[in-house]
Amino acid sequence: MDSQDLQVLAALRRWAADGHRAALVTVARTWGSAPRPAGAWMALRDDGRVQGSVSGGCIEDDLVARMLDGRIAGSRPFVLTYGVTRDEAARFGLPCGGTLELVVEPAPDMARLADLAARIEAGQLVRRDVDIDTSTVAVADACRGEALGWDGRRLSTIHGPRWRLLIIGASQIGRYLAPMAQALDYAVSVCDPREEYSAEWDVPGAPLVPGMPDDVVTAMLPDPHTAIVALTHDPKLDDMALLEALKSPAFYVGALGSRVNNATRRARLLEYFDLSEGEVERLRGPIGLPIGSRTPPEIAVSILAEMTAVKNGAAVIRPEPATPASAGCGLG
Repeated sequence: MDSQDLQVLAALRRWAADGHRAALVTVARTWGSAPRPAGAWMALRDDGRVQGSVSGGCIEDDLVARMLDGRIAGSRPFVLTYGVTRDEAARFGLPCGGTLELVVEPAPDMARLADLAARIEAGQLVRRDVDIDTSTVAVADACRGEALGWDGRRLSTIHGPRWRLLIIGASQIGRYLAPMAQALDYAVSVCDPREEYSAEWDVPGAPLVPGMPDDVVTAMLPDPHTAIVALTHDPKLDDMALLEALKSPAFYVGALGSRVNNATRRARLLEYFDLSEGEVERLRGPIGLPIGSRTPPEIAVSILAEMTAVKNGAAVIRPEPATPASAGCGLG
C-alpha cells in the first residue's frame, strides 16, 4: 500500500500529465489541538479535486474556494494561517482554539516531485526544503532522526520510511503486518532462517534478510525509531532475536504467545541470558492490544495498534486476566 506522501505525489503527477494545474499544501506548524500534524500534505487541482488533507474538512473547503476563484495562483510559495481568532477557529472546525500555518506551493516543480517519489519508493529517507523568499526547492538525503523544520520562511519536511520494523518469522501474520506497517511509513524487513517459511515470502517492499535472528538484529543497529516483533512461536528463534532487541534502544519489542508462554519466556530470558529485569520488562507480550483478535489480519491490526500507541506515547492499559468465576455466565 502506498504511503500518504506517495498518494499525494502520484495525484500531482497524474493531474499534470492530464493537463491540470495543481498546488501542493503543507502543514508547516500547528498550535493547540490541530486535526493534522505538521508535515501533512494535500494536493489541490485547478477544478477543486483534492488528494490528502490538512484538517478535518472545513479548511480544505476554503482552500478549494481559493483555488477556484484564483487566489491560489502564480508560481511563488506563500503562507496561509487559519484559526488566529476564536471565531475563525470555530468557523474552520479547529478544536480548542487550534491554529494551522500552511505553506502553499501554487505550481510545484513536477520533475523534482518525480525525483522525490522515486527516492521514497526506493526506501530512501529524504528531506525537501522550500524557501519562501527565493521560491527555490531542494531535495536531499535525510538522516534518521531528522525532524521537520520551519522558521517562518524556510520549510524542511522529511519523507520516506522514518520508522523501521523487523519481523522475525515469515508467517501469515507477518504477511498482513508488513503491508499495514508500510502504509504507516515503516521500512519493513523480515528474518526467518526456516526455509519452509522463507521460501514463500513474497511481500513487495519487505525484503527477506538472510541470517540468524540475533545476527540480523545486531546488524540493523536498532535505534529509537525501530520496532522488532518475534512471530515464529519458536523459542530457539524468538529468544535469539529478543536477546539483542531488548538490549537495544528500539522503541517497541514484542513477541507472539499467550500470557503463560510470555511469563515462561520472561523467566527464561532472566535465567539463561545476560538481561536485566528492566530490559526484560520492556518486552511486549502477549503482543498487541487486547481487542479480541483471533485471525492473522486481526492480530496484525492489534500489533500495529500497540506499536502506534507506544510510538505516540499513549497509555496502553491491559485488563487483568479473567478468573474462572468471572470468565462467563453459568460457570459456577
